[in-house]
Amino acid sequence: MKKILILSLCISLSSYSQVKETLAQKLSKLSTQLSGVGGVDIASGLKEALNKGITQQVSKLTAVDGFYKNEAVKILMPPELQKVDATLRKIGLSSLADDGIKVLNRAAEDAVKEATPIFVSAVKNMSFTDAKNILLGNESAATTYLQGNTNTALYAKFNPVIKTSFEKVGADVVWKNIINKYNTIPLVKKVNPDLTDYTTNQALAGVFKMIAVEEKDIRTNINARTSPLLKKVFAMQDKK
Repeated sequence: MKKILILSLCISLSSYSQVKETLAQKLSKLSTQLSGVGGVDIASGLKEALNKGITQQVSKLTAVDGFYKNEAVKILMPPELQKVDATLRKIGLSSLADDGIKVLNRAAEDAVKEATPIFVSAVKNMSFTDAKNILLGNESAATTYLQGNTNTALYAKFNPVIKTSFEKVGADVVWKNIINKYNTIPLVKKVNPDLTDYTTNQALAGVFKMIAVEEKDIRTNINARTSPLLKKVFAMQDKK
């Protein structure tokens, strides 16, 4: 029995080693193929894919209700204010709670309009090595690259826009009313959250989530590859 177990283990380890070696060989072969195709094609294809994600998805977020009526990215009250939302609705102030959520989303929709130039700059600076790693990466590798190269700049751009937008759409007045109403309820713990920071981070998360949606579609759906270049470059990814 012991010999059988040892033999089975050896066979399993041998099989695993073969699978691992086969995968490594495939990746090595693909990497060689990528180098042979030319860095210009690969980088251009990935840039086109990212630009498509920005055009198709991020632009939708800038429209009225781009965040508010998109359940995938809709900004809700921050966790520490969930109790505020529940309490307001319990005492018949549901419309006030709804207004509070709506103005957060309106501010995000305003801020995302500032994103495109920053994205364009990051995409323009993509190297062949970046492109190759993205193509060999997971289904959101391009989005991750974009996030790593733009998140800080986007936060710096979004934050003041959201602060200004709060004033423009009346969010500061709405939220002051919400907080004041809540804080006057007996026995509740008073709150005073930093809604500008919260909304900025939620807007950023929504932007990258929607770019990832487009990237996944291009990677997995041949029909989403709407140009000869996208078809050529992502056909290599299919062989991975």
